[in-house]
Amino acid sequence: MSNQKRGVYEKGAQDTSFRRTWDKEEYERRARERARLEREREEDEDRKRKGLKPKHTDDSEEEPAREFLRARTEKIVLDSNLNKVQVVQSTSIASKQPGFYCKLCDCVVKDSVNYLDHINGKKHQRNLGMSMKVERSTIDQVKNKLASLKKKEEAPKEYNLDVQVELLQKQEEEEKKRRKERKRAKKKGESSKNAGKEEDNPDEVADPEMSAIMGITGFGSTKS
Repeated sequence: MSNQKRGVYEKGAQDTSFRRTWDKEEYERRARERARLEREREEDEDRKRKGLKPKHTDDSEEEPAREFLRARTEKIVLDSNLNKVQVVQSTSIASKQPGFYCKLCDCVVKDSVNYLDHINGKKHQRNLGMSMKVERSTIDQVKNKLASLKKKEEAPKEYNLDVQVELLQKQEEEEKKRRKERKRAKKKGESSKNAGKEEDNPDEVADPEMSAIMGITGFGSTKS
């Protein structure tokens, strides 16, 4: 009978060949390569900030050229489901969940503010194939834009008689309404003032002849 102990895996207790081994040289080589790539990337970033071309370029890792950021042409409708009732079901499909669904990013945003932040954000623009950089305008483009704005200001406005007549009629109607409201408010103020006087001095308002006919001689004091 052998004196060597048997382990769980039917091997000797001193046999550790079943354990995972690590190739130290391979991992050292990977670490040196990763450090080299990081140094080159940092150097390229510094050159880009200075306006120079990157020194180290790797075609395999180079991202495709992205378009400059441009204005949105489609209209965003945020109140299409306003005042509507929606039955919510337990489903893992994003498009059937309640909220604002982004088809491009396949995600759901719960409120309109965050939805606007999402479609204006970096992730959404990247999926559209655009970067967050805006194309820099040239001097000629700026001059042409200023010239077009100047022409627009100097262009004479067409005088439309019908439109002017309608505007005058509306102004007259509004002025009439304001006058009526002022008269009504003035009458209300006078009537409330007269009512207050009658309540404060009932003897002065009452007619003495009518009081004598009705047998009212006045309200005397009970004090002697």
